[in-house]
Amino acid sequence: MRISIGLVGVVVAAAVSLGEASSQTYSSSSVEGTPVPPLNVGAPPTQPHYNPGYSAPVNSPPPQRTAAQIPAPDGADTAPRPPADIGNGATSADVTGSIRTPGAATMPAPDRATVVAALPPDEQPEAGPAKDLPPQFRRQLVDFPTSEPAGTVIIDTAHTYLYLVLGGGKALRYGVGVGREGFTWSGSERISRMSEWPDWHPPKEMIERQPYLPRFMAGGPGNPLGARAFYLGSTVYRIHGTNQPSTIGHFVSSGCIRLTNEDVEDLYSRVNLGTRVVVLSGSMPNSAAAQSPIVR
Repeated sequence: MRISIGLVGVVVAAAVSLGEASSQTYSSSSVEGTPVPPLNVGAPPTQPHYNPGYSAPVNSPPPQRTAAQIPAPDGADTAPRPPADIGNGATSADVTGSIRTPGAATMPAPDRATVVAALPPDEQPEAGPAKDLPPQFRRQLVDFPTSEPAGTVIIDTAHTYLYLVLGGGKALRYGVGVGREGFTWSGSERISRMSEWPDWHPPKEMIERQPYLPRFMAGGPGNPLGARAFYLGSTVYRIHGTNQPSTIGHFVSSGCIRLTNEDVEDLYSRVNLGTRVVVLSGSMPNSAAAQSPIVR
């Protein structure tokens, strides 16, 4: 009987202990020093959960820091990186992200006055008021019977004329300068290119004969090609303007045909690509050869 009562007491004591354990609550303070977040039970589904120790939502993007906010390591180079221009060289407008050698500077291109001044005397632009052309070399409408169709350009080398055939036995006549002795030529070509205020690239044949010539000169007043240029086929020959109008009517060039700038602009407005150009044979008359030549 005593044993039964003892067993009942043990069972009752155990039940009481279990009841007290199940009714005990735990705070959200900490377990072994680690913060425990609230469970957010019943929160709306759109409300983000938070990680321990953070003040921003888990599903928010991390804050971005600019390069200026990121501290550089001790002794690090804080100079700007490309595309900034680094070094002491001058900045080039057409190069991005270039790194220049300290002290290396870009050589400035010579100005136009320097290039013109470097031309030999026989290529220098004429100074002072322009002189009037002799009457026969002024642009004029003339009778010109020919079998060539209207629109054809004919160069009369011997008489230093250029004719633009109009048809009906008429033509516009311009005075021109032509090739000096040994540089005249004849044949037919078609205009393959037309250019306004063309750049001058002396052909290699001319450079070989006159090595002092500049290798390039930008188009503009003073340029030996003048205001307009017509390129003939694939040859080195051109019909062009001039910076020396007093040479019209002379045998002066290396084979090109030159007009005054006013006349070459007029001709430019009247012809098109593909126009046929006929150059007639001819040589310098004895009277002209006896004169002091203007060599160009």
